[in-house]
Amino acid sequence: MHSRFLSAFLALGALALLAAAPVDSFAKQQAEEVTTQEYLEPGADTPAKQEAEDPTAKDTPEGDANFELPVQDVVGMAKPWQLYFQEGVTPQKKGIEGLSNYAHIIAILITVFVLGLLAYVCIRFRKSANPVPSKVSHNTLIEVIWTVVPILILVSIAIPTLRLHFGTLHNLPEADVNLKIVGHQWYWSYEYPDDGIAFDSNLKKKDELKEGEPYLLAVDNPVVLPVNKNIRVQVTGADVIHSWTIPSFGVKQDTVPGRLNETWFRAEKEGIYYGQCSELCGKFHGFMPIQVHIVSEEVYAKWLASAKLKFAANRYGTEMVASK
Repeated sequence: MHSRFLSAFLALGALALLAAAPVDSFAKQQAEEVTTQEYLEPGADTPAKQEAEDPTAKDTPEGDANFELPVQDVVGMAKPWQLYFQEGVTPQKKGIEGLSNYAHIIAILITVFVLGLLAYVCIRFRKSANPVPSKVSHNTLIEVIWTVVPILILVSIAIPTLRLHFGTLHNLPEADVNLKIVGHQWYWSYEYPDDGIAFDSNLKKKDELKEGEPYLLAVDNPVVLPVNKNIRVQVTGADVIHSWTIPSFGVKQDTVPGRLNETWFRAEKEGIYYGQCSELCGKFHGFMPIQVHIVSEEVYAKWLASAKLKFAANRYGTEMVASK
């Protein structure tokens, strides 16, 4: 009796195992796929995972990481025998130019007025025309005037200066693109934190220059930004104080180690703009240039897609991906 029950029990167990085998095999296969996808190296992601993480991945053509920017005119660069500012393409730079013109007009008027007074005194009170000099030593009205008028002149310069200063450094508009800059001895590092892109930018050697590129200004990896967009710029230093400067943007911000400085700009004209470190930072201070390409939104989107393929690993390395 007992043997019959034991035989029936074993038979039912065998049938249960046979029925469950495909389920267990499928579950094991699924688990292995999940585990494999979770801990794959960044460059070995499956197409399904790539499309899930980046909806544009399936639309990105092969070799898009080698996307080249279109040829552009150089807008921001000093020219031989140039006497005035480089062309201003941001609200800040236009404000600086306007303030400079205003201050120069006041300085010219003061210079002409003082020169006129000196000429009048030299002619009117020369010895031959005024043999008996006046002995007046004080004039209350004149002393009040030459005290009050300079104060009013300084106030008239201070008001637009402070307005421009706070508008540039403190009243930051909502950013369309965030750009983080780190100064090193002697090169720049750039990061687009919203897009997971980071790269270094170094001076191009003479034998690396393309036709038309200026030596000591052209770099291997330029900054690319869209036209007519608010760019929030955060800068810091990795070793010593540097200064990120683009004259045509009206931007000159020191990169101080241990401190995060901030500014913004909005370039209103497409083109190539050059700048240099403007803070003496060591023996190769003159060899860390800045190159910025201001492009259309369409070109920027294409560059961004290629930069994600080319530079994303610089920020999200293997260890960071595996730890997620």
